Amino acid sequence: MANDELLTTQQAAALLGCSRQHVVDLCASGRLPHTRIGSHRRIRRGDLQAFATARPLRREELRSLWLHRAVAGKVVQDPDRAIAVARRNVERFREIQPRAATWLDSWGRILDEGPDAVLEVLASTSRRAVDLRQNTPFVGLLSDLEQRAVIDSFTATHRDRFVEDS
Repeated sequence: MANDELLTTQQAAALLGCSRQHVVDLCASGRLPHTRIGSHRRIRRGDLQAFATARPLRREELRSLWLHRAVAGKVVQDPDRAIAVARRNVERFREIQPRAATWLDSWGRILDEGPDAVLEVLASTSRRAVDLRQNTPFVGLLSDLEQRAVIDSFTATHRDRFVEDS
């Protein structure tokens, strides 16, 4: 069966082993991507598979997501400047990190697509976005003070959620 095959909420529920209403709730909350055909929700099989196999973000991945959401604010405020900084960093990293070429190529394509594509990666919890953020070209966009504020907020918000490494 094709990865882009559209499933009904009932079919998705059967594959997930949950109720149809739970699938509807996942769609309504934005946790499960879907499309509408008339008044009916349809879920791509590939999206359902990605949802079913997703693992929770580790502490450092979640902290990176928080930092990149702050970067997303900078992109929204001044997309041209933010993307220009990222492009300069991609070129600089190509010279000093040749083994990261695959990630840098991906970032180059995303930057070419424009601010909406950039914002999607910066704010997404998808595995691809998590991996891309590990090689971020947005270094230097947040000041040290802004970074510290985000990290302090993250730490205070998630104090009891994760066990600190010793």
